[in-house]
Amino acid sequence: MEEKLGAFIEYLTQTKNYSAHTAMAYETDIRDFIKFYENFNGSNVSLNDFARADTLCFRAWLADRQKRDLAHKSTARALSSLRGFYKFLAKKYNIKNNAIGLISSPKVPRKLSKAIEVSDVEDMREAIHVIDEAEPWVAARDWALVVLIFGCGLRISEALSLRNADVRGRPDSFRILGKGSKERIVPVLPAVLDAIEKYEQLRPFGAAPEEPLFRSVRGLPMSPRMAEKVVEKLRHYLQLPDYVTPHALRHTFATALLAGGADLRSLQELLGHSSLSTTQLYTKVNMAEIMNIYEHSHPRAHLDDD
Repeated sequence: MEEKLGAFIEYLTQTKNYSAHTAMAYETDIRDFIKFYENFNGSNVSLNDFARADTLCFRAWLADRQKRDLAHKSTARALSSLRGFYKFLAKKYNIKNNAIGLISSPKVPRKLSKAIEVSDVEDMREAIHVIDEAEPWVAARDWALVVLIFGCGLRISEALSLRNADVRGRPDSFRILGKGSKERIVPVLPAVLDAIEKYEQLRPFGAAPEEPLFRSVRGLPMSPRMAEKVVEKLRHYLQLPDYVTPHALRHTFATALLAGGADLRSLQELLGHSSLSTTQLYTKVNMAEIMNIYEHSHPRAHLDDD
């Protein structure tokens, strides 16, 4: 079993080009099922046992995860990981299990993110200068990061993946490698380039072309958690709602484009969504905003019924 699981993880990283973090998540999910199956079966699970697992076993595993108060989203991902492993076994080793295909994924409620007020984003710039007054280069870095995510609609990981060479010569677009190694071209506003340029001028670290653009105070590549803390500090300083996160900056970019007339297909390309259904969530957000405006502003909104 260990040999086959190791081969699957290698397949994910080497053939599918999944990140080490994603492959580790797959492995954790599969091991969770194996551990449950051993308790369920009363013995160590062999490859033959694994192949013979039935719907009763799979449903018992899902019920066990629910008892452990694991989120539906986490369980849906775990079931997807397990399905992927079974598909790999069938394709690579002709080890098949039909029962896994009969199990439905838990329904995951799709939450709509909230957009940040543009005025709050503008206030962040002044707040950054106050918070990082002692380190002007850190202030320039933090603003460049905020305006990059907000102005280009990037994920944190995508923003932090930029190298010095990517911003040389003030390009009018970035080539972004997103989830699943899917590449897309993202237009860049002059304001974003201005912020990055100022940061480059002030930072105390080297500017070799292949080195990461965003650095920590120790000169190491900036981590996603560091980027989250930047926005957390701003949120606390400005007393903004809890939903103000780096992802909310990306979300604000999307809703602004949609409100400005962007079509869903174009928005899907800009955001790097693999599924149009994910992008369509923004239409619901936009409609909610329209209804909010209607209820508060339309002259007929508060008329008594005839």
